[in-house]
Amino acid sequence: MQEIQGTTRLLGIIGDPIKHSRSPVMQNAALSHLGADYVYVPFPVTQDQLEVVLEGFQAVGVVGFNVTIPHKRAIMPYLSQISPVAQAVGAVNTVWRTERGWEGTNTDVLGFIAPLKEEHQKWSNAQVVILGNGGSARAVVAGCLELGVERLHVVGRNLERLQAFQRSWSNPVMIHEWHELPDLLPETTVLVNTTPIGMSPNVNETPVDGELLARLPQGAILYDLIYNPRPTRFLQLGREIDLLTIDGTEMLVQQGAAALQLWLDEPTPVGVMRQALLDAL
Repeated sequence: MQEIQGTTRLLGIIGDPIKHSRSPVMQNAALSHLGADYVYVPFPVTQDQLEVVLEGFQAVGVVGFNVTIPHKRAIMPYLSQISPVAQAVGAVNTVWRTERGWEGTNTDVLGFIAPLKEEHQKWSNAQVVILGNGGSARAVVAGCLELGVERLHVVGRNLERLQAFQRSWSNPVMIHEWHELPDLLPETTVLVNTTPIGMSPNVNETPVDGELLARLPQGAILYDLIYNPRPTRFLQLGREIDLLTIDGTEMLVQQGAAALQLWLDEPTPVGVMRQALLDAL
């Protein structure tokens, strides 16, 4: 980490809880590598503290910050401008200071699609099935639309919530209850887990068992947004039948790199950030 001086500028992340966040490890590794006179700090902020914290950040000259649970939606009314992608997702995870006040965007979308772009698929022909219909699923849908995916299926357990999710998109998003999943798998290009099933400490759980995963076609991609454990049981089962797997570390790295580039206005050392994260897991 860079030595903190009188000129050091402040970046950070707000959330509740925040002590589990790996963002400080990644971001400070990148700042040190760049020799940038910044430090990135985790700030535990409760819902009722949000407004006063933003006023404090403005007063002490914070340059920018990331936003995690539970503030990604709650922060939006306090921002002077919100990017179209963040409006579509309905959540902000990156904020920066301007003369007009705080502005926000969502880099989770960039983070999600970055590893998929390396697969050189013709995405307009792809079918993507998304497990779960919470906030993370919204970022995945936005990313898939940016890639040009035309067959988008969202699978959940609560029909009313699924219908509300579907209505919130102007683009066609097909919804299914969980029992319909087996019929979708044979034509699926990418199967994405946005649920917490399989996250530490419940490392033996999986949203889809091996028997169902065997229905996926050869060359299908399993994508799990979870990054602890690494790999999840879901991805382990996929590897056993030679499916391509992507875990949540790459999304975390890429969304963090996109945020840092916004704050510093210069290219970020993605490899340094990735290694720092892997070393910390």
